[in-house]
Amino acid sequence: MKDFAAPPASSEIERKFTVREEIGLHARPAARLAQAAQKFSSEISLGYGNQHVDAKSVLDILSLSAAKGAVLTLRARGSDAGEAAASLGEIFEDFGAEE
Repeated sequence: MKDFAAPPASSEIERKFTVREEIGLHARPAARLAQAAQKFSSEISLGYGNQHVDAKSVLDILSLSAAKGAVLTLRARGSDAGEAAASLGEIFEDFGAEE
């Protein structure tokens, strides 16, 4: 398991992940990501290509239509951005994405 240590508070974090699942970013991991993101006060977005969406919304995440091999950008900004990026990073790792 990778070390997703949280950086100093009140910062902006950006991480990239490659989707490895054969069926891409589907409903189950999208729901887990959104539920986890909702626990944080930071602004959290997920991007694919030039489209960035609210990571706290399952439908927004699914609208990215991220297939296997897609490189997603996770951005978190706020007082708990480091914790948020670490938490969501673990979920990405669980469903087969790599940093």
